Amino acid sequence: MRKLIAWASMYSLDGLLADEDTEYWQFCFGLPTDQAELEQKLDLYKSAYAHIMGRSAYEGIAGALPTANHPFSDVMNAARKVVFSRTLKTTEWANTTIAAGDTTEEIDKLRRGGDGHIVVWGGVSFWRSLMRLDLIDQFNVDLHPYVAGEGTRLFDDVPKSYQLDLVSTTPFSNGIVGLQYRRHR
Repeated sequence: MRKLIAWASMYSLDGLLADEDTEYWQFCFGLPTDQAELEQKLDLYKSAYAHIMGRSAYEGIAGALPTANHPFSDVMNAARKVVFSRTLKTTEWANTTIAAGDTTEEIDKLRRGGDGHIVVWGGVSFWRSLMRLDLIDQFNVDLHPYVAGEGTRLFDDVPKSYQLDLVSTTPFSNGIVGLQYRRHR
């Protein structure tokens, strides 16, 4: 069964994310400044069976990445993408479908079968909905060396606690630390 891997950049040591629009801008145009960080992300993206996201993330990323000169463009343009939305009716980005049914059932369909994993993109509300349903198997978090003080916290509004097992830590030359945690079940 394929596992869901949620990847986020936590832009602040105090657990804060940039607002959703800024986060998408960072994804679309903010390149990793460490070659090892870039390669790690590209490996994960290339080996994915599918990339899933909420409507807001889709609109932000699909509005910029398909025509951007970005290392992720070719990978993401060719990749299978699924947008979870009950309001979106059509998609413009190649290889993109809309999942409008029950989230757990739609995820179960994607999990079945062979190789690869499922990469979870944002936005924050989509992440939180998947956490409330306990569907995320692994959290990959890039922790940036910065303290913001206020903003959106990734794990706010999640009514349940999670025990996580550390899989790996990877310090990058730009001061970011890549953390991988597996959901303890």
